[in-house]
Amino acid sequence: MDIATIIGVSLGMIAIIGSIMTSGSLDTFVDVPSMIVVGGGAAATLFVKWPLENAKTLVAVSMKSVFFSPVEPKEMIEQIQKLAETARRESVFALESVPVEDTFLKKAVGLAADNRPPEVISAILQMEIDAMEDRHSKGIAMLDGLGADFPAFGMIGTLIGLVLMLKNLSDPSAIGPAMAVALLTTFYGSVAANLFCLPMANKLKIRSKEESVKMNIVIAGTLGIVAGENPRLIREKLDSFLPPDLRVKEEAKE
Repeated sequence: MDIATIIGVSLGMIAIIGSIMTSGSLDTFVDVPSMIVVGGGAAATLFVKWPLENAKTLVAVSMKSVFFSPVEPKEMIEQIQKLAETARRESVFALESVPVEDTFLKKAVGLAADNRPPEVISAILQMEIDAMEDRHSKGIAMLDGLGADFPAFGMIGTLIGLVLMLKNLSDPSAIGPAMAVALLTTFYGSVAANLFCLPMANKLKIRSKEESVKMNIVIAGTLGIVAGENPRLIREKLDSFLPPDLRVKEEAKE
């Protein structure tokens, strides 16, 4: 679970609600027509832009910014080093009997144990990375699109409210509700975009990059094992994927 996402959303909601409560009532900021314009309009554009099979995954994709399996490159490097030691001590075919939990690493180890050529292993695993990045990019693009659509429909709602207000200037009782629609639609659109959609899209970009780095570590390590390189040499190569400060700590431990 990503605590940072929960903290960020919670702080944002507290700041917004707190500022409202200090100077008024929450009821003032509840307007059903404004919600319909912003929420309904953004949902409509989502279905226009994306096929149904993509659009219906939006909730699941959004939840991945909160619930996810953390990527630990150091642990992956250590696991690959142990596999390299096993292959060097016994043979590369012995890797087939070594239990591996990570799905991508398990596939890489299976290819190595099958004595596939290095170029074949690299090509197959790279295709997995490309497919993963393509899947992630669609979810990120949907959230980025909503981040632009929510404020746009907020402006559309503002125009609707202004038209209604100008049309009923002779009726003072109609000016207030019309102005509420005009202002609250912009408010709803800005909050939805800048507190939820855009930050979540950015978090998913970071997580996708971390996953890609982990998978590239697996490729580099597997190719080193197939080439029969020394496990310590493989470890030194894979440490280059780590930030310098973590790399220094790892070397100090050794």
